[in-house]
Amino acid sequence: MSGAQASGAPGSHGPASGGFPHRFPGRLGDVLRVPAGGRVDLASYDPGAIPAGPRSKAAGLEAAAAAGERLAGLQERLYAAATAGDRRRLLLILQGMDTSGKGGTVKHVIGHFNPAGCRIKAFKAPTEEERDHHFLWRVARELPRSGDIGIFDRSHYEDVLIARVRGVVPRERIQRRYEEINAFERALAEDGVAIVKVFLHISRDEQRRRLLARIDNPDKHWKFDRGDIEERALWPDYQEAYERALEHCSSPEAPWYVVPADRKWYRNWAVSRLLLEHLEELDPQYPKGEFDIAASRRLLLEGG
Repeated sequence: MSGAQASGAPGSHGPASGGFPHRFPGRLGDVLRVPAGGRVDLASYDPGAIPAGPRSKAAGLEAAAAAGERLAGLQERLYAAATAGDRRRLLLILQGMDTSGKGGTVKHVIGHFNPAGCRIKAFKAPTEEERDHHFLWRVARELPRSGDIGIFDRSHYEDVLIARVRGVVPRERIQRRYEEINAFERALAEDGVAIVKVFLHISRDEQRRRLLARIDNPDKHWKFDRGDIEERALWPDYQEAYERALEHCSSPEAPWYVVPADRKWYRNWAVSRLLLEHLEELDPQYPKGEFDIAASRRLLLEGG
């Protein structure tokens, strides 16, 4: 179950019976998507794999930069389309074990976008007020507006992950929450929200390396919590909780993608590529101007 079982060798893929497909059909989403209704065994997904796309860090950085330029243009078109009544928007949900790179991915992705059309929310432990409401209440309040791109660093899935591992709620209620999440996301999709859910998959060994790097660097001490070490004892339980969430909540309208995240450069490229594919599928268009172009030009040229 532990990610430490994966070799992390460059270009390595999971076994033929599971994990990443061996062929790249042209869309990264088709490679990384978790099939709806299928069983998930995270041990068959190599966190250090390069299942598709650039094969080196240099090529990955170049490809990510190129994708960034296209993302910026598509975001502007999405934002502009909303001014003419287009209700569509995009929501990126990032989940993963501690140190998997959720914050780093947000930092990378946000660099491509105009902040005016981007909404970021990092979900922490629920506040007292939030605990007094349904578990989806605090998430619904942070959804992107028409034309915006929303990014969730953690999300409503914490309520079927931590709640399951820690035994906060009974298992039968966890099962009901899967169903509530599916209904919630289905309603969002019907309302024009393109949902991109990414599980950043790292190995246990890589997590140890990243935690040690935080301990050894005084400038990173603010990011370290002793509880992160204690949580490592629950690694198998969290892997199982993620497997169940991916199994129950990957749907055609809101699919999960497993992104191998031991290589930070590959993680960043993969998430950028997934966003690009979804935005290209939306294909937002600039609205046509509702004014007399010739008259407006003439007014300016005549001293207006």
